[in-house]
Amino acid sequence: MVAALELYLDVTATRRLRTLWHALESEGIPTLASLQTEKHRPHVSLAAAARLEPIADALAGLDLGVGLTLDLDFVGQFVGRVLWLGVTPTAELLAAHRAVHERLAAAGIEVWDHYRPGRWVPHCTVSLRVPNPLLSPALRRCLEILPVRATVTGASVTDHANDIARPLAG
Repeated sequence: MVAALELYLDVTATRRLRTLWHALESEGIPTLASLQTEKHRPHVSLAAAARLEPIADALAGLDLGVGLTLDLDFVGQFVGRVLWLGVTPTAELLAAHRAVHERLAAAGIEVWDHYRPGRWVPHCTVSLRVPNPLLSPALRRCLEILPVRATVTGASVTDHANDIARPLAG
């Protein structure tokens, strides 16, 4: 099981990102739209861990950044053909991220290393597995919609594989 703390975006930004997902899907590029029978919605993850419940309990009552403005301004790729839109790291976003990780550490919750402060790259995942021959068209499509300005409207701890979502805000 994998639990993630996801920040959700306003309706306009969500529509734009879903339009991108569907355009990529029509070109044979798998996105989060088709992963796990369309359970995903555009989001920015602040943390990921092995279990769901301890995260939700540890973050109860914490300001998770609802109302924050996020600017998605660039495209990136992680090892393993993961394509994403990069979020410009602002002081407010980094402070919310740090507060989340302070709470999780105080509760003894182990998070994945690449989500820890100082290592985390703020991003909105587009695809977890872009086929190598389709990387150029995927990048072109992503660049066509940028920039995207979004407002955080909610947060949830989710485990998509087991169809569990526990809203924390919004």
